[in-house]
Amino acid sequence: MVDILRYFGLPVGISTVSGRIDEIIVIVHYLMLLLFVGWGIFFVVSLIKFRESKNKKANYKGVESHYSSILEAGVAVVEIIILFGFAFPIWAERVNAVPDKRDAESIRVVAQQYAWNIHYPGADGKFGDTRVDLVDEQDNPIGLDRNSEFASDDFYTINQLHIPVDTKIRIDLSSKDVIHNFKLPELRVSQDAIPGMVIPVHFTATSTSEEFLKTTIGTKREGKSLEIACAQLCGLGHYRMKGYLTIHEKDDYISWLDEQAEYLEEESGDDDWGDDYDEDGDEYDDDW
Repeated sequence: MVDILRYFGLPVGISTVSGRIDEIIVIVHYLMLLLFVGWGIFFVVSLIKFRESKNKKANYKGVESHYSSILEAGVAVVEIIILFGFAFPIWAERVNAVPDKRDAESIRVVAQQYAWNIHYPGADGKFGDTRVDLVDEQDNPIGLDRNSEFASDDFYTINQLHIPVDTKIRIDLSSKDVIHNFKLPELRVSQDAIPGMVIPVHFTATSTSEEFLKTTIGTKREGKSLEIACAQLCGLGHYRMKGYLTIHEKDDYISWLDEQAEYLEEESGDDDWGDDYDEDGDEYDDDW
């Protein structure tokens, strides 16, 4: 069944929970197939059994047997088993097993129309403060206050999420404007980003981007990289709210972080963040 679903568009799962989620998808599709065939047979039998040529007079007594009630109860029991036996445990793990920021690679993702702003804490592993009054869509879309503690080594990317493989990832998800949905199809991750809320999302990737691309050879997905999709209609530009996910080997991820740190250091001499002045318009004495 999984192979059939993949033929119709289900991507290969590359996270620690993708197998369990795919099990639910398969079970639900089997149930829907059974219901579709069952109700189809019932419909055809009803057309034949209760055709006008055989039943000249209407029967006002209705169905006297309890077979239909038994079937309906059976469907309800199967749905309850799926809900409590499969879906709830995964959801409970999703909600209750959020790793501490110290035990996972912690990243902030701020959604907006129509981009994903991705905030990394830098070498110290701690995020600097962000302020609404410092938000500048061109130079500082997350409103990072470079003069705050821990902010000097922070950096951000737009529509480019980089993570290490086989590592717990914790993403604190928020939105600057409307409701979005942060979706990583291959990792079976989907979570609404709601204005005014910070929602933790966690997962562990089991394959690098390079390994994933090898699985797409000879398929319709060949050559197409991992994407960050917005699965919630968020405005006229919803169609172009797309980012890209790169999963590195751990050493390669560290190298990428080092490259970003070097780039930040090179740019630090030319401060375009717009936060050089305090509320009174006086220039700060300290240079980050």
